[in-house]
Amino acid sequence: MFGAAVLRFVPGLYVDEGLNWTDAIFTSTSAVCVTGLIVVDTATYFTPMGQAFILLLIQLGGLGMLVLTSVIISALGGRPSLSTENLAVGARHMLPQVTARRLIFDVVRFTFFFEAAGAIMLYVIWGPQLGWTDSLWPAIFHSVSAFCNAGFSTNSASLMGFQHSPATIVVVSGLVIAGGLGFISMEELHQRFIRRNKAVRRLSVHTKLVLVVSSLLLFGCWPIFAVFEWTGVLSEMSMVDKLTNSFFLSVTPRTAGFNTIDYGAASDSTNFLTIILMMIGGSPGSTAGGMKTTTFALLGLLAWSRLRSHSTASFADRSIPSETIQRATGLFVIAIGIVVVGVFLLASIGDAYGASEPFIVRFFEVASAFNTVGLSMGVTSELSTPSRWVVIFLMFAGRTGPLSIAAALVIRLTAGGRYRLAYEDVVVG
Repeated sequence: MFGAAVLRFVPGLYVDEGLNWTDAIFTSTSAVCVTGLIVVDTATYFTPMGQAFILLLIQLGGLGMLVLTSVIISALGGRPSLSTENLAVGARHMLPQVTARRLIFDVVRFTFFFEAAGAIMLYVIWGPQLGWTDSLWPAIFHSVSAFCNAGFSTNSASLMGFQHSPATIVVVSGLVIAGGLGFISMEELHQRFIRRNKAVRRLSVHTKLVLVVSSLLLFGCWPIFAVFEWTGVLSEMSMVDKLTNSFFLSVTPRTAGFNTIDYGAASDSTNFLTIILMMIGGSPGSTAGGMKTTTFALLGLLAWSRLRSHSTASFADRSIPSETIQRATGLFVIAIGIVVVGVFLLASIGDAYGASEPFIVRFFEVASAFNTVGLSMGVTSELSTPSRWVVIFLMFAGRTGPLSIAAALVIRLTAGGRYRLAYEDVVVG
């Protein structure tokens, strides 16, 4: 609400007139939840000061308020509570040899290192084309937005103007991938290969799973998107541009929100595969949204173990605890349920207001909002007021809901209960 109030009342943020309450809440929610869906053009509607405030909301949402609060308290000579530290860094038990305070500071260091490096590279790439003065702010804005997986852009057409710039696509892709790996995995890789910490003798199953699934999704979907759009939206491009843009199609749904093509002109097969990638999202403890790569992987491992009649799911010579499998299954079911309800509401409201978008357009919009992606087939600014409130709820639920749901499942499973009811079987299939 603070962000919405600032956008609503503070002068100097707009080129012309300000936002109404619904659009102010929509914009601030999209920024804090690092989604990227917009109802007004960030490039033309906001002044540089307005864009800077949106970038501040993106940074707060990407890093997390608990992380920033812990850093500020530590910098002032105090110490955050143990519960605050644990909440700020998530599953710290994955790295028992690293203190919570150290991990929090490393999260901030990683963030600003990647954002600074990305801004410098984009500035060098764009400087000769846009001018060294005019390219400075866009380079900073896009670097922060990319690493935080936010998808906001100072260009009206996102990155479509750079679809013939392979260097831009590679740099932005690298920032998105780094932001979506998860700080726990990044810290473990840093301790293992950069600091060569002897206490980290091997990578955890979590990090191995993150790296394997992320690689499979990125490089597995790359040729599929190329086949789908080779004679479609990519047909007018050179060979190199076709390859880089099809690679970006596999990067941006998880969950960056930048686009180098018009998804409204893409094929249904491309858009449906994009929806699947949006639902999977990034990795736990990252700036990305979605159900997370590990959830997707655990469901696949569960199915594979059942097909082989194994009682437990395993990966990398390790068995996965059944409680973790249950949490992943519960998270998947709840996420799918919320998306189904969101599609139903958006379709019902759209029909009531005489909207004529195809079903896949509404499905795409709901999946993008709940999984905090920010991609759109061009209908966000045309949504009615009730539909915008549905999208606001989906963005907020997607950013906070899955984490809260997972925490609740952990508490319930840990509590266990003092008794259980009698078993009685049910026919399945």
